[in-house]
Amino acid sequence: MKRLLCAASAACSLLLAVSAPAETLGSVDTAFQFLGPDHKVVVEVFDDPRVAGVSCYLSRAKTGGIKGAIGLAEDKAESSVACRQVGALSFSAPLPLQEEVFTERASLFFKHVRVVRMVDVKRNALVYLVYSDRLVDGSPKNSVTAVAVPANQPVPTRRK
Repeated sequence: MKRLLCAASAACSLLLAVSAPAETLGSVDTAFQFLGPDHKVVVEVFDDPRVAGVSCYLSRAKTGGIKGAIGLAEDKAESSVACRQVGALSFSAPLPLQEEVFTERASLFFKHVRVVRMVDVKRNALVYLVYSDRLVDGSPKNSVTAVAVPANQPVPTRRK
């Protein structure tokens, strides 16, 4: 049991090390709250940690009010992602066919917004999926985007 716990901890640490940090670009208020910050939609950007030249723009709901101000609110499972080539593409190493590239808390406990990169080998494209999960019950609400890689530059892949 102790070994299993150590392995799980190491795997979580590795995932967190690979995840990219996000930079907030801005936000818009969606509902006035008398006490605490308003409910809003936040737009963030992060660079793919293993693919230079790709940036992902993420919009998601942020709950305001008193609970939101003190970090106890649970954000809605509503988000969208758009990834674009913003520079010359280069790969730091062969990519796994599927890998989490971003994660952020959406509540104090158990809920996260996650972005996963998948490699479409047949079409030479990078596909990014955003979704929200919970320890017990995740949400089927999601968004997907793709970045085409030039045909003369095949995506290097590795099997997990």
